[in-house]
Order: sequence, then C-alpha cells, then structure tokens
Amino acid sequence: MKQNIRMALVGNPNAGKTTLFNTLTGARQHVGNYPGITVDYKEGSFTHNGQELTLTDLPGTYSLTAYSVEEVVTRDYLVNEKPQVVINIVDASNLERNLYLTTQFLELGCPLIIALNMIDTARDRGIEIKAEKLSDLLGVPVVPIIARSGKGTDELISQAILQTAQPWQPCDISYGEDLDETIIELIALISENNFLSHTYPSRFTAIKYLEHDDQILQKGQQEDSKTAALLEAKVTRVSDHLLKTLDAYPEAIIADHRYGYIKSILRQGVQTHSFDTDRLYTSDKIDKILTNRLLGPVIMLMILFGLYQFTFAWSELPVSWLGILFGWLSGQVDSLLPDGPVKSMLISGVINGMGGVLGFVPLIMFMFLGIAVLEDSGYLARVAFMMDRVFRIFGLHGSSVMPFIVSGGIAGGCAVPGVMATRTLRSPKERMATLLTVPFMNCGAKMPVIALLIGTFFSENKAMYMFSFTLISWMVALLAAKFLRSTVLKGAATPFVMELPPYRFPTLRGLAIHTWERTWQYIKKAGTVILGISILLWALMTYPGLPAASLADYEQQRQAITSSFTSDPLAESRSAAAEDISEGAQFLRQQILTIDNQQSEQALRNSFAGRIGIALEPVSRLAGFDWRTNIALVGGVAAKEVIISTLGTAYSMGKVEADASDSLGKQLSRDPNWNKVVAVAALIFIMFYAPCFVTVICIAKEAGHWGWALFSVSFNTFFAFLLATVVYQIGTWLG
Repeated sequence: MKQNIRMALVGNPNAGKTTLFNTLTGARQHVGNYPGITVDYKEGSFTHNGQELTLTDLPGTYSLTAYSVEEVVTRDYLVNEKPQVVINIVDASNLERNLYLTTQFLELGCPLIIALNMIDTARDRGIEIKAEKLSDLLGVPVVPIIARSGKGTDELISQAILQTAQPWQPCDISYGEDLDETIIELIALISENNFLSHTYPSRFTAIKYLEHDDQILQKGQQEDSKTAALLEAKVTRVSDHLLKTLDAYPEAIIADHRYGYIKSILRQGVQTHSFDTDRLYTSDKIDKILTNRLLGPVIMLMILFGLYQFTFAWSELPVSWLGILFGWLSGQVDSLLPDGPVKSMLISGVINGMGGVLGFVPLIMFMFLGIAVLEDSGYLARVAFMMDRVFRIFGLHGSSVMPFIVSGGIAGGCAVPGVMATRTLRSPKERMATLLTVPFMNCGAKMPVIALLIGTFFSENKAMYMFSFTLISWMVALLAAKFLRSTVLKGAATPFVMELPPYRFPTLRGLAIHTWERTWQYIKKAGTVILGISILLWALMTYPGLPAASLADYEQQRQAITSSFTSDPLAESRSAAAEDISEGAQFLRQQILTIDNQQSEQALRNSFAGRIGIALEPVSRLAGFDWRTNIALVGGVAAKEVIISTLGTAYSMGKVEADASDSLGKQLSRDPNWNKVVAVAALIFIMFYAPCFVTVICIAKEAGHWGWALFSVSFNTFFAFLLATVVYQIGTWLG
C-alpha cells in the first residue's frame, strides 16, 4: 500500500471549502454561508487512484495574521504539522479578495495548489478566468472546479498528489523600499540567532513582526527575549518613519502591496469581463429587495413567521402519532410488569420522561429543515447584514448577529456554538456582551418546552405565538445587552464589514445532511444525557418514599372501603343484577384509585425533589409556579429538555384524575395550578433563566474565568424571575 498523503484544505469563508471537503471525503460537516462557523479543523479520508489520502479541513480565514482564533488555528496547523500539500480553495467570482490569502501561503512557502471554485457563478457574472495564465504567474497549479457538483475534483486531487514532491519554498513579494530594507535587516538578525527558524521561514517571521502579530511576538519573547527586543526596536523605528512620511503603519502598507501584487497579476489577461462590471447580477437584484432598508425587515419577519407556520403544520400529525406510541408503550409496561421500582422507573423515568422529549422530534426536524434552507441559500448572511443597524443601537456589533442566530435566534440552535462563535468579535467588550446574551435565544433544547406549552394553552394559533415569543427573546436579549454595555461593559463600538455570498439553490443532499445531523444530535442527547438525568430525577422523586405509618394508614383506608363494599347488606339483593355489580365494582375501583393517587402525590411531596420544590414554593408562587413546576425548573439547569421529562415524571408519579396514556399536555391542561397566565409566565422564565450547565462551562472557558459564568447564571435567573413575576401578577390582576 502506498504511503498515506496528508493534505490541508484552506480558504476564505464562503469560498466553498467545506463543501469540497464533504464532496471529497463524504464527511458530515456542516456547511454555512457565513463566516466563523468552523472553529476546529476536521479530518476525512478517501482514496484516489489507489492512493490513500487524509484531508484536513481548516477554519475559514482571510489572512494568516493572528487577529482571530481561525487564523491562529490555520497557521499553527500548517507550520506545526507541515502537510505534504495545501489545497487553497478560491472563489472565482471574488478572485482579487480571495488571492490575498493565497499570497500569504506563497510567502509561507508551503506546497500549494489552487482550487478555482464556483467558476459557474463567475461565468454567470460575466467573468472569465484563464487558469493556465494564473498558474504561470503564481508559479503553482490552478485547477477550475465546481465543489457542489464535484466537477474538476478528480483533476484537482491528481495535481495535488504531484505537488507533494515540491519542497517548502517561500516566495518574495516587494513591499516598497523602506520595508524591503527593514525586512532584509530583520531576516539577517533572525537567521543569525536561529530565531523561530524551527517553525517559520525567516522572511515570514520578519513580515509578521512588521504586522505586529501578537502570537509571533509572544512566541519570540518566550524563545529569545534579547533577539525579540532587537527585532521590535527595528520595527518601531521603521513604523515611526512610515507614520511621519506616509501617515501609515507597516501592516497597512503590506496589505496595499499585496493587493497591488494581485492586481498586477489579474491585469495580465488572467481575468476578463464579458459585460460591464457595474451591471447588477442576480444576487444584487435580489438584495435590492431583500436588504432594502424598509422592505428587508418586513420580508425577514414574514419569512420567520412562514418558517413557524411550516413547522407546526407539517409536524402536528407525526407529533401526535409519537404521543400515541409512547402512551401505548406506557400501557404495555403497566400491564406486563408487577408494581415496584423497576416498573415505576420504566414508566415514569424512561417512557414518560425521555419519551416526552422524543415526542417532539418531528417538530425539531422540520424546524432544522427550514433553517437549513435559509442558511444554505445565503439568506442568513443578509439577516446579519440588516440586523447590524439594529444591533448598534444596543451596543452590539454586526458580527454579533451570527452568534445570536446560531444560538437559536430563529429557533432550533444551541447556545454552546453560539458562545464559541463570539470569537469572531475583536472588541473584548462587544464580545463579552454578546457572549452573555446569546443564551437568551430559543435554542433547540427550549423548543420542545415552548412547543408543549403553546400547543397546550394556545393551540388556536401556534405559529403566531411561537413567532411572538421569538421576537420577545430578541427584544429582551438586546435590552439586556444595552444594559450591560451601559454599565459593566462600557466601550466604543467597532466597525462592521461582512461579505454577502451569492444566493444559491440548496441541494437536496445538503439539506438532508444538515437536517439529519441536527436532528440526530437532538435524538442522541435525549437517549443519553436526558435519559440519564431523567432516571436520576426519577430517583430523587421516588426516594425516600413515605414512612411506614403513612403506608399503613393508606392501606387501612383501602381495606375499609373494600370491607364496606363486601359487607353491604344490600349487596346480596343487588347480585341479581349484573350491571349493578358492575357499577359497584367501578365505584370501588374509583375509590381505591383516588387513594392510590393521594398516596402517590404524598410520596412525591415527601421525596428529595418534592421537598426542594415545596421549599421554593413560597417564592415561586409569586410567578405562579407550584412545587411540581419547581422540580422541573431546577432540573432544567442541567439541560432545558429535562423540564419536559421532569414534568412528565412528576405528573406520572403523582397524577390526579389522569390516565396512564394521557399526554403531558392533557395533564397540564387539567391541573388547577396551570392556566394561560401561568403558561406565559413559565415560558418567559424558561426562555431567560440560567443557561444549561454545558453553556455555563463554555462561557467560563471563553471568558477566561468563572466569574462571568456565575454572573450569567445569577443575572439571567434573577432577571427571568422578575419578568415572570411581573407577567403573572399583571395577568392575574387583569384576569
């Protein structure tokens, strides 16, 4: 077998890098049309003409200067792992901007091949690119491809394999007389002291010092502080000179010369236009309407409402089928197993607990499908563009929009990747304000709870209520951000620049992959984390149980009722009528069932979980929450889906006038402690109280210490309870 070849896939966000990765390896990596989605690199293996290949998909980035985590991850992988060939995917319709990153790969010296992607989009825009001419001028192979269809990928990999024989050979780009002289001085000093030479080419290190790359400066201080100080002194000298003579810093001049280098290449017949470049292309025409200052927001809200209408309309029947299925399973277990802890755990802890969460799989699936359409078409990037104007009013940045959307701003996301996506914000205070408020979005874990309460108490217009609560989540998050930016996180706003990728028709394969990926994550979580927590909470709601005296008292009540029925002097006279016997038996069963339910409820109240719920009730009653709801809300700190499973378990173990096959929604609707006002207060509290445990850990990691994570838990919970109390008190007063 031939030796495995290691390749790295690099490029700008939205250039089609991850699409190519999926096409080549079949890996199930999410494809998005907005920057910042990939944080860690991914790997996949495939075979080409008998040759085993390993392809590493690195984060999308615009440069190799350490301004963001994506740039650090990409550069560190290249210099530390030294892949045998680097495939640089370039958007043919935005060639000049994409080649800026290419120039830095050339300066790094890695064996490079350019995948000229989206040539079909370029042709639609009237752009023709001569790949052979571009290859000659850059000195590396250039292969036109269409990543979505796989066109040209075989030729790309064949050429990439040939490039593995090439050594690492840095390319020189001139940056003007002043900087070129300084670079020569820096290279001499770097080479003389073997400074960082084991990691970077000397010229690359010199340029990074001129660009004031924080990571390189830090590494330099750690390796040889004396040499680092000499290099920094030379950079300071030339920086001061350039500032006096050109009113510019070295990094700006370097960027200008790189673009000048690119323009000189493109003007040598590499790129031609078959019509006026000022012409409005298809995406531009669509954007004239969809991003219009007045029409854009209206259309955005209509699309959001349509998404909810689609989700509820198509998921209603499958959700009801699953409810019937779990009710049937509960009945089967009830009839097959004898009474005892095992039966109670299976029915209350597993079927009614986890089953309540899995019952919403169809709704989650259709929600994810709708979001995948918006995402893959390129529309979500427009949402970020339009929301920038709004976000600035509340002290946030346009780049904050994507973390909000990823966290569930259009419902169905997750706060963990939303928190991680804040890494794209360069302002520490804007980043922290975003990081603390993204948990306010309606993530996929909250969706089943919201859908349950809306479906139970507002079934007449579910889509409208879901739409309304989504808008509320945005408004509250923005107001909270404004409060934070006006108090503990004061600071100036930073400029926002975002690329708008061209609109594309989503592929059926891509939509299927994205929908199934997210749905499977939900199912897997329900079958692992939620199942474990449900069983734990069942135990807390079961033990220590009732004392022996109470059990004996309930048993005496049963015996007394049974004895009074069998010793009835009229029983013999009634025995002639079969239907009288049947009515008597039904009456006896109803009396015993009432005692059983009273015993179950008392046992639940006496359990560890019940005691916690009852202890919180004097305060929680201000917001309309009884002790059962308190148990569920405490469990929801671990994961929001647990709220449903805990309510299912609590009402299963201590139900009154409820059949085993009843859905949780029916049980809530019959409970005197629940009504529409309580449901709205509960929705408000669940939407905004403490993030789940995993999100709290992620906030601590991203913020750098636990202080902000604990602040998030306490601030969010107090804020949510205050809102819920106001809603409940006003609603009760008006009612």
